Amino acid sequence: MAGALALTACSSGGGTSSTSGKGPITIWYSNNEQEVAWGKQMVAAWNAGHPNEQVKGQEIPAGTSSEEVIGAAIAAGNAPCLIYNTAPSAVGQFEKQGGLVDLTKITDGASYIESRSGKVADQYKNTQGDYFQMPWKSNPVVIFYNKDMFAKAGLDPANPKLSTYAEFIDTSKKLVDSGVAPNAILPAPTSEFFQTQFDFYPLYAAETGGKQIVENNKATFANQAGYDVANFWATLYKDKLAGQEKYQGDAFADGKAAMAIVGPWAVSVYKGVNWASVPVPTKDGTSAGKTWTFSDAKNIGLYSACKNQGTAWDVLKFSTSKAQDQKLLEMTGQMPLRKNLQTTYADYFTANPAYQAFGDQASRTVEVPPGPNTVEMLQTFRDAWSNAVIFGKGDVTSALDTAATKIDKIAKQP
Repeated sequence: MAGALALTACSSGGGTSSTSGKGPITIWYSNNEQEVAWGKQMVAAWNAGHPNEQVKGQEIPAGTSSEEVIGAAIAAGNAPCLIYNTAPSAVGQFEKQGGLVDLTKITDGASYIESRSGKVADQYKNTQGDYFQMPWKSNPVVIFYNKDMFAKAGLDPANPKLSTYAEFIDTSKKLVDSGVAPNAILPAPTSEFFQTQFDFYPLYAAETGGKQIVENNKATFANQAGYDVANFWATLYKDKLAGQEKYQGDAFADGKAAMAIVGPWAVSVYKGVNWASVPVPTKDGTSAGKTWTFSDAKNIGLYSACKNQGTAWDVLKFSTSKAQDQKLLEMTGQMPLRKNLQTTYADYFTANPAYQAFGDQASRTVEVPPGPNTVEMLQTFRDAWSNAVIFGKGDVTSALDTAATKIDKIAKQP
């Protein structure tokens, strides 16, 4: 993806912020079944009341990645008006290409975003404090564990000891030694930049009370919290509690791992597993109500190729209204990035207790750092992590220190 984004970075600066045009628009949404269904009903609801501003909704075209497809569309000048599958890690590059509208320059842009999302919206500003993305939905990640496997291993499935690093490692050893699964947990040990968001980043967010790994153009992780998280994972790999090879399938669903780091999408996916969830661990144990994690968000971009940006902005607001956010929650199980989520949709969470922990966790999530070089920064970290933590090549502390020095330089690049 980094290469694809670099190839398409043919212009710089944000796109126009004129929102005067009214008329028909095209939007793209994700191609998973639940989001397609949500998108279709949202479009139908809008079109029923706006005969002169019809929306054509379609799934994002197939490609190596959504980011590659979007980057190519920006370069070709034929991006749709709205894309409901915009990854925060790619926003800085899309902005640099001139592909995105600065929502801050729209009269009610910043005020609408902040009134809906509250303080969490700050993480979605660029380094100059502007919004080139609409915070939309998150999938806060937690630990799922297989209750049946825990019981077979002689562990208490109702109150598992997973809160501290020491407890988590001890529990992991008991799981593997008992033979219930070959791995206690099996995050993807592959080299893609985004895999960091499902091993290091959630635990670092929890250990630091919500720090991003880069803040103010400077890496934050070359500290005791970062070293502790890295050494925790290094121990799991060294002691053969987490595998160093990618499993071709779903390790948790297939019984190859007793635990997984997942978001609320997993509730519907793992219906065949007798699971329960706990927050990600911290060194000394943190209560669930104070634990932070990674957001795994997808947001909405308003793209500068759009001719009818006035309609696009109105549709963006319509699709993130209280009513449409409720539809999103009900149809996908993903958490709208809306303040007071649990009280706003109290009836939903009462009727769907499996999602309650995610609703609570959604208010304490950390996003990837902003800027045009986000992917390069995350890839630099991942390369160091893979060598030192997953494969045990070199000193963990030195690896993080070296990565931080490199990232400090990358973060300052235009």
